Amino acid sequence: MRVLIADDDEIYRSLLCTTLSRWGYQVFAVSDGDQAFACLSADDAPALAVLDWMMPGLSGPEICKRLRAAPGPRYTYILLLTACSEMKEVVEGLEAGADDYLTKPFDASELRARLRTAARILELQENLLESRRELEVLATHDPLTQLWNRRAILERLSREWSRALRENRFMVILLADVDRFKEVNDRLGHAVGDQVLCEVARRMTAALRPYDLLGRFGGEEFLVALSTDAPESVGRVAERLRQAVAASPFSAGGLELPLSVSIGMAIASVNLEVDAESLIHAADGALYRAKQEGRNRVCVAPPAPGQLVPAAAPAPSGRSSRS
Repeated sequence: MRVLIADDDEIYRSLLCTTLSRWGYQVFAVSDGDQAFACLSADDAPALAVLDWMMPGLSGPEICKRLRAAPGPRYTYILLLTACSEMKEVVEGLEAGADDYLTKPFDASELRARLRTAARILELQENLLESRRELEVLATHDPLTQLWNRRAILERLSREWSRALRENRFMVILLADVDRFKEVNDRLGHAVGDQVLCEVARRMTAALRPYDLLGRFGGEEFLVALSTDAPESVGRVAERLRQAVAASPFSAGGLELPLSVSIGMAIASVNLEVDAESLIHAADGALYRAKQEGRNRVCVAPPAPGQLVPAAAPAPSGRSSRS
């Protein structure tokens, strides 16, 4: 465990560094409160700090107050060293945000025991943080494809919409549906169908930019959301997605399964009288038309008067529906 030691007394500082290093801690040492606060405010700050009460610059309690007033993503466990054993001062330090205290001169075995207590608490906290991260993933990601789930992709679409409004950009919605997916499930079973969905998700992810939004909208349908200041170029994005999925068959159980998606695309300037729901509805209508016209193609939503802005149509694929 990494530990910061802050003490202006060179003898105590050297003693602490030597002792903690011998116990297996990775020690960083500073001689004043300002340096200590800067170190503990950094992104890679040690999780454990042993701070002297009185130092040049910020005092130990002042550092505690500042850290607790603006907590970072990780908790810092603070052990205060004080030369005063009066209860009033001890209470003052704990109320400032210190987790524990030790009176100088201290006993090495007591210091070691208190550091072990700190390590246990920090380990428990890290376990809680990891559990929370796992719950956040479960709440926001589709368990099969690991893409954003429907709720999460719509939440992120709302944020992207607000950003596009501030920057006077266009929003694009692509709805992609896996062609003849029901036939795969009926003929080969849902396990193979799940593999197909994962492969389609993988290919679409590879064809998009890291900051484009991609989520599983439901069943075999995927939603892509992106903002742009060049609406004439988004047709190429949709066609690139279609080609990425259709590029090669999918192998399952000794069979080569052709893959393709039909894509409906809609685009709008967000400063017009249009919202995300209406844009998704327009893309859904275009997707329905792509299915009706033979699948494995991109169709663009027609412009609604005063609302939707037509995108440049993608280049014709020259390919018919896969049977």
